[in-house]
Amino acid sequence: MRIAILEDDPAHARIIEKTLLQAGHDCHVFDDGRVMLRDLHRQSYDMFVLDWHVPHVEGPEILGWIRRNLPAHLPVLFVTSRDEEQDVVDGLQAGADDYMAKPIRPFELQARIAALLRRAYPEAARPAQPGFGGYAFDLHRREIKLDGKVVELKPKEYELALFLFRNPGRLLTHQHLLEELWGTSAIDTRTVTTHMSQLRRKLDLRPHNGVRLVPVYGLGYRFEVLSEPPAPDAPTNDPT
Repeated sequence: MRIAILEDDPAHARIIEKTLLQAGHDCHVFDDGRVMLRDLHRQSYDMFVLDWHVPHVEGPEILGWIRRNLPAHLPVLFVTSRDEEQDVVDGLQAGADDYMAKPIRPFELQARIAALLRRAYPEAARPAQPGFGGYAFDLHRREIKLDGKVVELKPKEYELALFLFRNPGRLLTHQHLLEELWGTSAIDTRTVTTHMSQLRRKLDLRPHNGVRLVPVYGLGYRFEVLSEPPAPDAPTNDPT
């Protein structure tokens, strides 16, 4: 999972980052709330770990922005030296999903992170067979069928399709996709654009099949599952 960490103490930041990297997560560390808030306008994350007191824009303000502007299911964990009962209550009432007091205990942190992610992304905790309408995935054969016919995809195209169908409705930035599927963001974003174009064509990701792949200018893509395909003569407003 892609996790954003807000922590201005270098020692604590290193502990959190190392602990989450060991658990297989992709971490992005910020030591300034204003810088993190600026990044949130351009990037997408699966979870947030926030300190309370940080420069310029503090953790509770960041939390408020997240709850007003991002999907409600995104988990937020406060990790802070404020450990009085009222502090815990204030953090949870502000919209945090959990609260952990410093000093950081790595195994406890891993456990709390895992619990929050299981709750927020139950589909990731089991080998679900994603699909919708005429689309069906065979996870063992690594195949996708559309209306009963196997669609020939390259390995990376299959992985990208699986990721899209498991994350409907989410804004997925170019960097997020590169890190999740290519393991790095140091690749030209045109790589994502090219693969998306091929995937849209091969899988016919359009409203008449009950789905839509929407480019979000300058950011990335949103894969949308429609409630039902439109009638054949109905306008689709498909941007492509």
